[in-house]
Amino acid sequence: MHKRTAALSLTLAVSALLPATLPAQAASGSSGSYATKTPYAPQQNPRSYEKAPQGFVPVFTENVSRHGSRAASDSEDGDLILALWEKARAEGQLTRAGQRFGGDTKALLAAMDKVGYGQLSGRGVREIQDTAARLEKRLPGLFERIAEKSEPINVTNSGKDRAVDSGTLFAAALAESDPALAPLITPARTDADLLYFHKSAGGAEYRDYIKNDKRLAATLDALTDQPASHAAARSVLKKIFKPAFVERITAGEFSAIGTEIEAAQAVYALYSIAPAMADEGDWHMKRYIAPRDARWFAYLSDAEDFYEKGPGFADSDITYRMANVLLDDFFTKIDAKRDGTSDAGAELRFTHAEEIIPLAALMGLPGSTKPVSEARPYTYGDNPWRGESVAPMATNIQWDLFRNGNTYLVRMLYNEKQTAFKKGCEPVAKGSYYYEVDELKRCLGRTAS
Repeated sequence: MHKRTAALSLTLAVSALLPATLPAQAASGSSGSYATKTPYAPQQNPRSYEKAPQGFVPVFTENVSRHGSRAASDSEDGDLILALWEKARAEGQLTRAGQRFGGDTKALLAAMDKVGYGQLSGRGVREIQDTAARLEKRLPGLFERIAEKSEPINVTNSGKDRAVDSGTLFAAALAESDPALAPLITPARTDADLLYFHKSAGGAEYRDYIKNDKRLAATLDALTDQPASHAAARSVLKKIFKPAFVERITAGEFSAIGTEIEAAQAVYALYSIAPAMADEGDWHMKRYIAPRDARWFAYLSDAEDFYEKGPGFADSDITYRMANVLLDDFFTKIDAKRDGTSDAGAELRFTHAEEIIPLAALMGLPGSTKPVSEARPYTYGDNPWRGESVAPMATNIQWDLFRNGNTYLVRMLYNEKQTAFKKGCEPVAKGSYYYEVDELKRCLGRTAS
């Protein structure tokens, strides 16, 4: 009883600090409000990249990529809202828009079932293939060198279908861009410890945090159960159900199916996954959620990812410490290339948002530099973290290694945009995107060799 009272007190304390409405900054933005379900788009034209310092040529590239756009993981959200929809239809409690909603939702669910829940959609396939083709065009000299020297192109995945498929598609697209690369692509390797670490042995402490940490639970409960969430939920549901039926949902009459917030989140989940399924049909989900309400539920989704996978609480690194295994691997591959113990020309890794988001926080990538305190919870108004930019579908982090004699430089691309390493890392020249390897080891907490 004492523990429950303490958790409730913390929830109320956090609630008191949260905004009653969506901050104007977020409400007026141009975001599609799809959070981490946002489809992929490259963030910079390569013509505007800084050229490598004179005498330096690319000798190796490595990346880690989230899988491409996919169908929803399961039908749970669709099943929940359709259960309410069927009850409302039987009682004549649907709005005019609501009468269409059931058919649109059933069609979307059928399309996802056909693709396979959790599997790459047509759009996801194209995202991965196009990213591979741009990689080859961005570094033609490197891939010519790889072909001439018969250097292996290694592919590693998490073992999950959508990551396995993404790696296969990426490699095939590289080979299509340059057929000479085809025989150099090694058989794909699965490494869950490296690319599914949140569910592997190294993530045991993290999983305990997600399951048992009372501060986390209380904070997320407070974020969800605030007046603005209830207001947004009713606004969403009134597009589908007549007011009297919405009141019954709010009153808890259908709690065995879902609360008003759970029902609205189910509508938002269908809305946010629809762009990923654009190749399979036009789903009209924008009809059923106003832009402001979509932004609010995107905020709640982002808040959950922020606290569970991202920068989180300032006094703890539990959400991203486990990503060290992946960052270590980046340096291991660089060192092997430098000291000649590896002849690989490229190292390609395929994983999930659960790995990309912690890695971004660990590395201090843009948007992932600001944790929060209990006194000042995460909001859009004062924190730059957004799922749509930190880890959209097919997100990728790429390091290119350049050599001139015995000197090696690294350039990082984040979603194909030249990106500076975190504050405290000194580039070779002010404003440059090129860094000496040992300098990166120093500023990222590795021992310089």
